[in-house]
Amino acid sequence: MYRWAIIGTGDISRRMAADLSAVAPGAVTAVWGRGPERAHAFAEQFAIPFASDSRAAVFDRDDVDVVYVATPAATHRDIAIAALLAGKHVLIEKPLATSAADAAEIFAAARATGRFAMEAMWMRFNPLHTELRERISDGLIGEVNSVRASFGTPFQARGNVLSPGQGGSILLDRGIYPITLADWFLGAPTSIHAAGAFDDGVDVHGRATLHSVDGFAQLAWSGVEFLDLSATVSGERGWITLDPMFWAGSRARVHAGTVERIFVAPEIVEHPREGNGYRPMLTAVISALGDGRLEHPDHTHEDTLRIARTMDRVLHAMTTST
Repeated sequence: MYRWAIIGTGDISRRMAADLSAVAPGAVTAVWGRGPERAHAFAEQFAIPFASDSRAAVFDRDDVDVVYVATPAATHRDIAIAALLAGKHVLIEKPLATSAADAAEIFAAARATGRFAMEAMWMRFNPLHTELRERISDGLIGEVNSVRASFGTPFQARGNVLSPGQGGSILLDRGIYPITLADWFLGAPTSIHAAGAFDDGVDVHGRATLHSVDGFAQLAWSGVEFLDLSATVSGERGWITLDPMFWAGSRARVHAGTVERIFVAPEIVEHPREGNGYRPMLTAVISALGDGRLEHPDHTHEDTLRIARTMDRVLHAMTTST
């Protein structure tokens, strides 16, 4: 059994801890919090034997094999590298880092230390997305030529999302999902047109058209308004709509095959969410660790870097368009 430490005591850490306890009971052996009260309260809630507000104390423990990092994005690089240098594997909440350059530093440290490192992009391991990707690859809707996706809600689950000092960014927090979806089916864009708005240096909403060799993607994200939370992947023989919330999808409609299926009664594909939605990803990480891998083949270092480079380009286009 791989023993885990959780770095951070926010909402995502709580949901992750619950799912990790279901996948591997008793696997969480330590937690770090921003203060001793936070750390000990979290530890008591999830029956974690060790709690501290010292990351060094957590990283020095012999009963920690894997570190899950769920602190503000601006801290991910330094915390992840410190954990790797301490000999721990790392799973890092998305975005892996605030830039492709910082992400590359994390992966370089993982290679140098011979440790596993992965961005916690749970969407990649969602059973609904896995099935749809496989079926699209097998020709379900023909060659994909367009992707449409948006993620916008006028509220913040975490205050650091709008904090410039903590790497706040609605693009990195929400836009990463539409961009990831587009990357799956169209690859890295050949050109990008993007615009958005900034508040105190933090992007608060944006939109982009990404052109690739095989098609285009129309994407949007916002932290100040509602946007349609569904997504659509279209091809030469039909299209698929992922119902809201598409990034945590449990249901999709496939408009392909017969005329009846396309226009009247699309095929319904459903995969009920397991727990908080992180269980498939955690199971995959534990399996990869057991196989001695340094990255997961379904979400490689290059996958993460390619999407990080696209987000860098989108942010640059947003900045220069204002």
